[in-house]
Amino acid sequence: MGIARSRRGRHSGGVNIREAPVPEDSLIAQFAQAKEHYVDCFVVDMPGELSGYITAFYTQPLFKAERLVLQLAARTPSTDADVAALASGTSDRFAVWTVTGRNAKELLMTDASGRTMSWLSAGERLSFGSVVVPVHDKRGRLTLGPVFQSLLGAHKVYSRALLAGAARRLKRGLSQARPS
Repeated sequence: MGIARSRRGRHSGGVNIREAPVPEDSLIAQFAQAKEHYVDCFVVDMPGELSGYITAFYTQPLFKAERLVLQLAARTPSTDADVAALASGTSDRFAVWTVTGRNAKELLMTDASGRTMSWLSAGERLSFGSVVVPVHDKRGRLTLGPVFQSLLGAHKVYSRALLAGAARRLKRGLSQARPS
């Protein structure tokens, strides 16, 4: 689908989240240029460092609900200690994801199926993005599939909510994990 156009921000609990173009030098830029891939990027103008952002993102109440669903559905438990290991760089696995790219400001993880990726970036602003890799349909054409297409609107709302939740936690100084 290419690099997303910047869209007007929406306030979410006092945090202005907006959709933005994928940074050309980011770990997900190659996917934004790839044929039929879906790539998005949501940003909030708030500085932060990567390890604190990872902790705030994956230990917020909204994502803890997703962790519970993953534990029940995919039998992949995760704890706040797992988040701490991911944030410190001592682990390359978290729930259903494996780290496939990392540098001082970015984290890219791919799920077990290889179809979806999650990307976090910190620095002058916080960014959260997703990649969905297409598959070949019965006719050999690349497609994201009807399930993803039907969930795209919900995905965007959820992505904004996750980024807003992490930003609010960082604003309040709650990047430290609380016991799960």
